[in-house]
Amino acid sequence: MQQPVVSCSFPAEEIESVSLPVAWKSYRSPEGRKYYVNTNTKETTWEWPCMPAAIPKATGTHKDSANGHQSLGATGQVLDHPDVFLRKTSPSNQSPGSTSPARRQNKEKEIKETKITINCITFPVPMSMPEQQLLKPNEWSYCDYFWADKRDPQGATVSGFEVLLQKQLKGKQMQKEMADFIRERIKIEEEYAKNLSKLSQFPMAAQEEGTLGDAWAQLKKSLADEAEVHLKFSSKLQSEVEKPLLNFRGDNFKKDMKKYDHHIADLRKQLVSRYAAVEKARKALADRQKDLEVKTQQLEIKLSNKTEEDIKKARRKSTQAGDDLMRCVDLYNQAQSKWFEEMVTTSMELERLEVERVEMIQQHLSQYTTLRHETDMFNQSTLEPVDQLLQSVDPAKDREFWVKEHKTGELRPVDMDI
Repeated sequence: MQQPVVSCSFPAEEIESVSLPVAWKSYRSPEGRKYYVNTNTKETTWEWPCMPAAIPKATGTHKDSANGHQSLGATGQVLDHPDVFLRKTSPSNQSPGSTSPARRQNKEKEIKETKITINCITFPVPMSMPEQQLLKPNEWSYCDYFWADKRDPQGATVSGFEVLLQKQLKGKQMQKEMADFIRERIKIEEEYAKNLSKLSQFPMAAQEEGTLGDAWAQLKKSLADEAEVHLKFSSKLQSEVEKPLLNFRGDNFKKDMKKYDHHIADLRKQLVSRYAAVEKARKALADRQKDLEVKTQQLEIKLSNKTEEDIKKARRKSTQAGDDLMRCVDLYNQAQSKWFEEMVTTSMELERLEVERVEMIQQHLSQYTTLRHETDMFNQSTLEPVDQLLQSVDPAKDREFWVKEHKTGELRPVDMDI
């Protein structure tokens, strides 16, 4: 059994100069409010911590059996922090139903000025509180920029998580199209190799003689060698580039994305349901408050024979309605907290998958360029014998060879004698 932390009060101007107890660290919530975490016990508190006191564990602090983390209070939004879930406690545990109508209206107005609910998700109103710190500053992480919904070109509402899922599915499609592109490149290489090999066997200029004939024969042979180089290039493209692109994340990938989609969608539906319950409870409280006001006014001006007991009964119903509203708000905050946690976890996983996809494609496209450079190198080697024979071409030797082979006589004509 962990001992609860004892809160200490210090003047505001002295807080910064006082050292925290051992194992305690301070953080700021997205609203800018400072809170404290015991790194050993995961105990959390909004107040400045002192050394633990030997008193029973406070009822306001409880341990979430589902995730094993400590949370403060019974209501509020879970704030993300490594290994710690901190609930933002309600400023007061007093039931809204027991608050005077004027004070309740002022409180509701104050809340409305600092927070806004959009599509059943509660956000802080910009400019009403310090700017929220990003979960992963300077990284442009998925977990920081996809909390709100947006409208697609057709006007339909699309959640931030759906945008992330579409990115994954689009990436899968781009990967397939790249593989198809390489497949077309392979076809071109295969056709090119086939045509080069065929061309090398044509008997054109086969009767060329001498050193030039040797160079010409080597040039034709180089076409056959080059055809072999391109055939090997196409084979390596298929095994080292095309297939990896096609096989990376097979059919199970889309199934995994659907699981993520259904999981987050279910949490969002639960959040919508909890929000509807809050609005229903809020309306019920307003009705009870109005009924209490009317009965109180009637009693004061003696327009009714209602007894004091009727007023107490109406007040009890108003208090009960307030308790119901607090319970509904707590359930809503818990649902939003769960959705928040899963959004962070899942968006980080999608971010990891995208990094993995990009690095995989980078690796295999680099392999493409490597193979291409090798092909150029091998093609160059097929031309080296041709270059050497071309440099050895000697018209004089060719003439000598041809003359010896085809001469018809060395005696020249002379004048005729009479």
